[in-house]
Amino acid sequence: MTYRQSFAWWSFTEAPVPAPDLLTVAAEAGMEGVDFLPEELWPRARDLGLELVIIDGHESIDIGFNVREQHADLAGQVRRALDVAVREGIRNLSVMSGSVAGADDAEAIAICAEGLAPLAQDAVEAGVTLLLEPLNTKVDHPDHQCRSTAWGTAVIDLVGSPGLRLLHDVYHMQLMEGDLLRTIEKHLDHIGHFHTAGVPGRHDLDDRQEVNWRAVATLLHEREYDGFVAHEFIPRGDVGAALRQAYEIFAAPGARAEIR
Repeated sequence: MTYRQSFAWWSFTEAPVPAPDLLTVAAEAGMEGVDFLPEELWPRARDLGLELVIIDGHESIDIGFNVREQHADLAGQVRRALDVAVREGIRNLSVMSGSVAGADDAEAIAICAEGLAPLAQDAVEAGVTLLLEPLNTKVDHPDHQCRSTAWGTAVIDLVGSPGLRLLHDVYHMQLMEGDLLRTIEKHLDHIGHFHTAGVPGRHDLDDRQEVNWRAVATLLHEREYDGFVAHEFIPRGDVGAALRQAYEIFAAPGARAEIR
């Protein structure tokens, strides 16, 4: 197995019945890292052997690099986050295009690349990776401009630095474009991190949603993807059971799915 697994703190805290000690539950389920963990919990995560995999590079999903006038403020935010990442041993920072703000896609892609290029170089020097995430506009983020794998990889290609990679959220991309396996196969060299969640609903990776997660796991295993796969869904019921189920799918790629 080449990749490791983590979970997104925010989504599991929204479970109908929250886990009383989510970090311990996640570690016991097999998770090796945690995404977007509040800073006050970082020491506890480390005590449990959980890596801090990704934090926000800047404050807002909606205010991003697609507006040139925002670059200076955003660059300051990202550089401060880079300092934190270096100090705390965090491998990734999340960055966003922002909501549509007047520029068409071609212009917005160029503007994003212009703003992110110097920060990507800073990230390389710091040993950190910036991750640009496409989001779905059908359900959760109706005005977001980076809304497809092609949009995100166009920015990455213009920047041309290993300091900028894609955060490929399979939930968002199934909603927007489908064709998951072929797209992941084509763009795996652009991708630095994965998120999972059941489609539709953003819930468990079970038999009530439409993605063949074992096929995704098998592809990543066969292609020797060596980053993290992070589970970013809201469990319908028991948090520990949902985490264990997700972990088992990706720990045993190609295995027959269990019907629950």
